[in-house]
Amino acid sequence: MTFKALFVLLPGIQMLSVQPDTKPKGCAGCNRKIKDRYLLKALDKYWHEDCLKCACCDCRLGEVGSTLYTKANLILCRRDYLRLFGVTGNCAACSKLIPAFEMVMRAKENVYHLDCFACQLCNQRFCVGDKFFLKNNMILCQTDYEEGLMKEGYAPQVR
Repeated sequence: MTFKALFVLLPGIQMLSVQPDTKPKGCAGCNRKIKDRYLLKALDKYWHEDCLKCACCDCRLGEVGSTLYTKANLILCRRDYLRLFGVTGNCAACSKLIPAFEMVMRAKENVYHLDCFACQLCNQRFCVGDKFFLKNNMILCQTDYEEGLMKEGYAPQVR
């Protein structure tokens, strides 16, 4: 099977400039009018820059990036979302525990540390968008996959 490596980004935060000729918008955090020069738009609502904060660590979400997470009526930064709701597991390559807040790569039901996501024969690391193959639950680069097919007595199909 052929796969492409990818990351998934959640919808996030937009910083907008307030136009002087528009009616002030209400802040979803404090319910007051936004009279600042800039406002944030997230979750289809408008916010003061100071009001859009992580419910756990109080970091200003507009400053820590353009992604936010929501669950159980909480607005969270990435780190706290993963700490509270992330699923930990073991790396399919090294069998060591993967912390919930760590970035991972996935191939079918297997999860890998970023450093472990490499061809298991030649150790070539894969980047986002690189082609890789999964054979007998092993990650292989195209060269090693094709060499394995040749040794088994049949050539890969080129498309």
